[in-house]
Parts: sequence; C-alpha cells; structure tokens
Amino acid sequence: MPADLAVIGLGHLGLPLAQAAVAAGVQTVGYDTDPRACTELSAGRTPVEGSLTASEIRRMLSGGFRPTTDPAELGRVRTAVICAPAPLGADRTIDLAAVGDAARALAARLRPHTTVLLESAVPPGTTENYLLPLLEEGSGLRAGRDFHLACSPSRLDPGNRSHVYANTPKVIGGLTPACTESAAAFYGRLTDKVVRARGPREAEMTKVLETNFRHVNIALVNEMAVLCHDLGVDLWDVIRCAETKPFGFQPFRPGPGVGGHGAPVDPGYLPYNSRTPGHPLRMVSLAQEINDRMPQYVIQRCATLLNEHGKSVRGARVLLLGVTYKPDLADQEGSPAREIASRLMNMGAQIGYHDPHVLDWRVRELPVPRADSLYEAASSADLTVLLQHHRTYDLQGLAVKAQLLLDTRGATPAGAAHRL
Repeated sequence: MPADLAVIGLGHLGLPLAQAAVAAGVQTVGYDTDPRACTELSAGRTPVEGSLTASEIRRMLSGGFRPTTDPAELGRVRTAVICAPAPLGADRTIDLAAVGDAARALAARLRPHTTVLLESAVPPGTTENYLLPLLEEGSGLRAGRDFHLACSPSRLDPGNRSHVYANTPKVIGGLTPACTESAAAFYGRLTDKVVRARGPREAEMTKVLETNFRHVNIALVNEMAVLCHDLGVDLWDVIRCAETKPFGFQPFRPGPGVGGHGAPVDPGYLPYNSRTPGHPLRMVSLAQEINDRMPQYVIQRCATLLNEHGKSVRGARVLLLGVTYKPDLADQEGSPAREIASRLMNMGAQIGYHDPHVLDWRVRELPVPRADSLYEAASSADLTVLLQHHRTYDLQGLAVKAQLLLDTRGATPAGAAHRL
C-alpha cells in the first residue's frame, strides 16, 4: 500500500518523527535494515531503549504505521526522511556509513518529484558533498531539478513533556528555494513553526552550534564544581542565586559526565571536504576534555570519602544509583555510569546498582548485581553514589538509610549528602 512518508532508520531520531507524522494523519512507512527492530515494532514493542513506550508504538500501528525491511517501499512515497545514526568513531571523526547506506537504498528507488530530507546530526557540507552525489548517482536524477533535497536536523529532547515535536520549531535548509519550500510544506503538517535557513550548510551548522553550546556550558559548570568544592563553596546555591538574573544567564548544572546522542563537533575532526585548517574550535576541544575528566573526578571523590571514613576503595561495597544518561528514561547512550563502574572495579570495589528503568546492566560484558530493595542495599553499602536522579527516588529517605551518600546531581536536600 502506498504511503506519503518513508522514515529511514527506526532509532532515536526516526521513531519520534514517525510518531509525529502518524499523529498528523500522514500515511507513514518505517524502513530499517534490522529485521529485529521491525519485528519488535510490529509486535507493539519498542526496539530502542529510552525511545517511545509500548503504548505509543501500539497507537502508531493502529494509526496505520508500517515498519518494514523491504526497500521497495521507498519508491512509493512523496517524502523520504533519512534518520540514520551518525556517531563518533574511535578517532572522534563522524561515521557517516549508516547515512550512506540509507542514501544508496533510497537512490535505487528514487522517483521524480520526491522530497528527500536529512535529519541525522551531520557535519556542515554533508547534504551537498556526501548525500547529494549518492542520490544522483544511484537514481540518475538531479537534485533541485528532478527531486527536492533539504536538511532539517533533529531537535529532539527525550522525555521533555513541554517541548515536543509539534511545538518545537524546525530549521530547514534546502538546496534551492523550491527545495526549502517543499520541505517547509511537509514539516508544516507536523510542527507549529518552520524556520528557513539560507541553505543546507546553515541548517547543519545550526545543529553543531546547539550541541556545542550545551557541551561548552556544561564544561564550564563542571569546572566550577571542582573549584567550589576545593574552596568550600556551595555551587548549587550559587546556581540558584545566579539563575534569578533575568538576562545574560542560562543555568546549567554539573554532573558525573555528559551523555546523550548529541556529540560536540570540532572542525578538526570533520570529513576532509569540510575541514577548516587553522581554525579549530579550541573551546569545544577543551570542553570535551573537561567533561571527559568528570568520571575520574567522581572516582577521586569516592576514594576520598571512603578514606575519610576509614575505608579503602578495594573491597568497598559501592552502590550506583541511576545508570541512564537522563532522568526517567531507559536510554544509556553516553552515560558516564559504565566508565565509573569500570574504574571502581579496577580499584577492587564491589559494585552493585539500582535503576528503575534498567533491569539488566552489564559492565565489561559482565552482569552487575541489581539491588531489589533500594533502602536495604543503601544501608549495607559502604558508599552510595547518585549518578542520575530519577523522580521515583526518595532522596530524603535515602540520605537517612545510606551509610555514606555522594550526590553528583545536587538533588538531595542541603546537608543531607556529600555533593559533587
């Protein structure tokens, strides 16, 4: 059966887009090369931790959503949106392999007058220098003449109930003005506002700026956390006071590290055709270095607290609370919890964990014991470390039960625990 929209890539980007499209009455097919993902979705289950709930998936299915591994479906739609992942590789360069695979699958079946959109978080220049040639060579069609091409990077904030797809403006940069307008017509069905960028590069760079803004400001407040601890200053009270300023300040809060799917981007690590030799974003590189140090700083604080109470890390029973990257979600992408647990294990600590959203957790391929009773586990642990503040945690009660509590999120009442 023909559909209006094909969402290519049913992960953290694609599923929310498909959900918004179905809710807007758009006939939507979801394409993914992973048979397991499509099987799970067809059965009403989510294949991606921390994404949509099972009930949301079932509502999509009842609204006509069809997950498939059949690439022939891509040739029957008016609009195709590439939502493939573009992760950082081990050398910190962005891996565009999945985006390329999606482009080739689409190009082989691309029809004239189709609108092709890219939502993946990609470096500036990717739409024109990487995606466009793949689509043209594979289809024999010409972008901007035979089909529309535009970039509209995702702006998802998982778990945010105030800013959802419908009320979050979409930035759109088309290859030509007609491409931009075609993309705007599509997204206008899903969201209240579209913002037209001058072109694809400006749209791509918007995502880079937004992501780097977050990482740089988190790095600043993480450095402030270390400084304030050394000076005996309550940083959390400082932030509370500073955020009363009605202009020129936006509050960020420190933590044990930075997780999530948005990675900071430095031009020194962009694909060869997008690099700017001699103009590295030094502040972004420094921010990444600072944020990468935070798990080790948490370990240092753990060791110091145990030592102050006459205990060694070796042999200590340490309970980690909250192993996801964001509160009240199951998504563990980029969470510092695994690195912290691994470092503590290397030092000889006995690690346990509790997380209401994660029933099975592994570190170095080994299962970590999960606490059934939070209070009992905290009372028997030599040190309890709050890494993520899920709303189900009663921190006042936990502070009473725990022998020693390190709060890396500043969520406990003042004086109830040791804060980062």
